[in-house]
Amino acid sequence: MGVKIQTIKDIRFYLSRELAGIYNEPEIRVLADILIKTVTGTTKLHDLYDKSYVITEKQVEKFLGIAEELKTGRPIQYIIGETTFYNCAIKVNNSTLIPRSETEELVDLIIKENKDYKGEIIDIGSGSGCIAIALAVNLPSARVTGVEISDDAITIARENAVSNKANVSFVKGDIFSIDGEMVSKAGIIVSNPPYVRNSEKSQMNKNVIDFEPHLALFVSDSDPLIYYKAILKLADTILLPAGYLYFEINEAMGKPLDELFKAFDYAHIEIVLDINDKERIIKGRKNG
Repeated sequence: MGVKIQTIKDIRFYLSRELAGIYNEPEIRVLADILIKTVTGTTKLHDLYDKSYVITEKQVEKFLGIAEELKTGRPIQYIIGETTFYNCAIKVNNSTLIPRSETEELVDLIIKENKDYKGEIIDIGSGSGCIAIALAVNLPSARVTGVEISDDAITIARENAVSNKANVSFVKGDIFSIDGEMVSKAGIIVSNPPYVRNSEKSQMNKNVIDFEPHLALFVSDSDPLIYYKAILKLADTILLPAGYLYFEINEAMGKPLDELFKAFDYAHIEIVLDINDKERIIKGRKNG
């Protein structure tokens, strides 16, 4: 090991040395914060940076086990089994994507634009349930349903709903063959479907490629909007007139998605930039 680990300072030094070349320094600092919280159970900001804070032998053992997994590139969220999404504690595993900050921006937009909403919200392709749960917690008068094809993901999503005291129903359904009778008609539909083109895999981090579910990430270059088309077709049946449809999108697909919304007779179409000034969200209102 080359270093005796007794304090938080030792943890930070060890990670900086052992994870160099796998993660950059800012990422290592974030990982160190997560690991210190995980192994010590502390929630105090002061403790995270108290270099003299002494950890026990059992905590050192736990830390070293997690650090070894990090060296393989396995995401920290999968190692510890959870992450935080819009102030909700969300369990994740290899059957679910790790929620991204861009998806938090999608949720934030919906909440801000629908503060007093009392109708039905449908989240299509729920995965861990993070979108549906965050919306249910922050729009308590709404009725939220999540649709997901993976049995394993639905199990995790239901556990997450219970632990966050979120009133969400989850149903099993395939985007391409959902029976409109399975869900109630809704005033809001939201989805973060697979949108990374296969040709873009080379631009993705290795830990994403190696560990996260490809079914939830990638689409064929020959038809990159396949999921959006299916959901828009479904929305013909289950989205109420004047209802809103919100999507997270590939930054390269804003223009074709705008055209697709128009083809399905949507108005008030808007493409929203994320915190990095990339086209990340599209929304539109259904005519009729």
